[in-house]
Amino acid sequence: MKKILKIMLVMVMAVMVVACGSDDKKEDTVHLLIGISPDYAPYESLNSAGEMEGFDIDMTKEIIDIMNKNGGNYTYEFKQMGFDTISTSLMSKQIDLGISGFTMHEDWDVLWSDAYNDSKQVALVAKGSDIKTVADLEGKKVGAQLAATGEECAKDIKDAQVTPVSDVKVLVETLKSGGVDAVILDYAVAKNYAQQDAYEMIDESLLEEKNLIIAHKDSQELMDNLNKALDEFVKSDKYTELKEKWGA
Repeated sequence: MKKILKIMLVMVMAVMVVACGSDDKKEDTVHLLIGISPDYAPYESLNSAGEMEGFDIDMTKEIIDIMNKNGGNYTYEFKQMGFDTISTSLMSKQIDLGISGFTMHEDWDVLWSDAYNDSKQVALVAKGSDIKTVADLEGKKVGAQLAATGEECAKDIKDAQVTPVSDVKVLVETLKSGGVDAVILDYAVAKNYAQQDAYEMIDESLLEEKNLIIAHKDSQELMDNLNKALDEFVKSDKYTELKEKWGA
């Protein structure tokens, strides 16, 4: 009888150890809330079913997979936000990461990742526009995404009347309706719109840039792990595959 009790006690203790181990594992899981503005194809946009797709979406999955392979225990979800609110939400710790085709803003009090893509700011104009060069933008009505580096570029154009708009889709529709003469966008985004008959892209750079991910300034360990995974991703065949898939 005593022997049976001892065996049962050992079994109960074993179950408790396993249960505690499971709880510890759950506690170690880091759930990342990622701010994203899905109005910036091919980086991120909503398809006809209302689902997010694009280069940044697929890249995030690959990076999180690599971080977990390297010993992390991360899960994530995207939070749709206006582009101009992502950085402030990050600085107030409402989200953990910002992934939305970002380029460097020296005045943002955040951590910046290593670069994952080359970019440049260019002008998109209506088909048949008399604007053929960057110089032709002088004195024109120019639109740009609010809080993006494109807005800074637009303001640097001599005598330009600058209209900042939060949503890029609205911005491009304003161009189509004649509300502005040109809009300043990332090259990949402008190229994506230029595939439509209504638009042309001025393939002359206003600013050379790189795409980066942002994190809260207190998240150095997270950023270190992310950069390690990002380096592995950029060197992989999957990176080339996704670049070709999305034209990013």
